[in-house]
Amino acid sequence: MNIRSEESGDEDAIDRVTEAAFAAVSHSNHAEALIVRALRDAGDLTVSLVADVDGEIVAHIAFSPVAIGGRYDGWFGLGPLSVQPDKQRDGIGSALVLQGLARLRARGAKGCALLGHPDFYRRLGFRSDSGLHYGDLPAHLIQHLVFDGASPSGELIYTPAFDLAG
Repeated sequence: MNIRSEESGDEDAIDRVTEAAFAAVSHSNHAEALIVRALRDAGDLTVSLVADVDGEIVAHIAFSPVAIGGRYDGWFGLGPLSVQPDKQRDGIGSALVLQGLARLRARGAKGCALLGHPDFYRRLGFRSDSGLHYGDLPAHLIQHLVFDGASPSGELIYTPAFDLAG
């Protein structure tokens, strides 16, 4: 497996992997590939990594700026994270997360936030507390990892591309 930055020409393969990864996810409105494209088009795709196996893209991860409490202050959101269904549970998603977090740290980010399954992200260092809010989503699904400074507090706001999620 090779993890690398997205390159020009990877877009269609990223779309296919993303669509396949979320096809059977019941809580998805299946807009994840559109979100990635909208992030790219808006210039908000800060870190975009792919994993390829034998030259085939099998996974993708996106990181984009997020506001907390109405301020963009060095925090980034993780997502979508997409792994081709037949490659899930092979450690590819974890490897992408860790590589992306390393790149955010190298950029001087303060931290990373996400909406996701606590069992997966907790083992990668993410925590949830009552400090972050996202609509009426349960607090345990709103997670963060601090690189520098204090834990964030306030409403988590993603870039407009995520409005496609509904």
